[in-house]
Amino acid sequence: MKRLEKTTIFFKSVRSNIRAFLQRQQWREALVFLFFVFLSFGFWILQSLQEEYEITLNIPIRYRNIPPDITFAHSPPERIVTRVKDRGSVLLNYSFGRSFASIDVNMRNTSGESGTLHVRKQDVETEIAKQLINTTNILSFEPQQIDVEYSLRAHKSVPVIFNGSIQPQSGYALSGKIEISPSTVEVYSSKERIDTLSLVNTNYTEIKNANKTISRIVQLEAIKGTSYEPQMVTITIPIEEFTEKTFEIPVQFIGVPRNYNIRAFPSMIKVNAQVPLSRYKDLSEDEFAIELNYIDLENNPSGSTSITLTQKPTWIENTTLSPNRIEFIFERIRPI
Repeated sequence: MKRLEKTTIFFKSVRSNIRAFLQRQQWREALVFLFFVFLSFGFWILQSLQEEYEITLNIPIRYRNIPPDITFAHSPPERIVTRVKDRGSVLLNYSFGRSFASIDVNMRNTSGESGTLHVRKQDVETEIAKQLINTTNILSFEPQQIDVEYSLRAHKSVPVIFNGSIQPQSGYALSGKIEISPSTVEVYSSKERIDTLSLVNTNYTEIKNANKTISRIVQLEAIKGTSYEPQMVTITIPIEEFTEKTFEIPVQFIGVPRNYNIRAFPSMIKVNAQVPLSRYKDLSEDEFAIELNYIDLENNPSGSTSITLTQKPTWIENTTLSPNRIEFIFERIRPI
């Protein structure tokens, strides 16, 4: 209770001090001064808005009814950059209070394998003026006319490639090839671009901490002046939990003359393979081989060589050999 009373007394004291401060003569004079400052500023703003200024406006261009079988030789202009002059109050409305509608360029009647889309300067200026207040003067605009070359689009089927990174959880890994459906798409563009395209990438896709097979619909990487059919593909990324399976594989020698024998130390190599759990029982030691060619060993005076797997299942990617190097000796076989 005493704490509540102390708090109440404190706030009353603060309120009294604030009231006493505001009732001082100096504070009243400061308020009057600030009032006239803001009043003067307001009159200055009003006066400034009556003067004439110049600003730049960007008016978008929209191309409508583009025939599906044509393409632009170069990227067409996307906006008209217009310089105008008017009172500040009007220009302020353009800058903050108004959004400009696009200038529509209709291509419905475009035909033929190639040609030029042309919009005259007078037509462009008329379209700009429609969106301006009568008092606004158009000083300049760029481009002054629209000239866009177009041609019949070429097309061909192009394979799709996955573009991205895959980071499975610990103990999990990619268990097969990434499937893309459809695997090829129709690419439409100018003949020059078509001739340089051999594949199409998906948009960059990042997969993190994956612990199961993932399917996603992704868009294709955009290329200016180029379109795809379809525009998106489905990627399926097979991810499984992996385990380790170990075998002992003999070192084999090929191309050895009849009167020679080669002995390896060690003669058996331990192979550790990372295997998807679903295929653990399918993997056997018969699917692995380590072979060394006599000719290669004959020219090796050190008596030792590194070894690698010369045969393994295509779906096995991560393997380790222990040891990964052997010693060998030649033995001449005496005829009986």
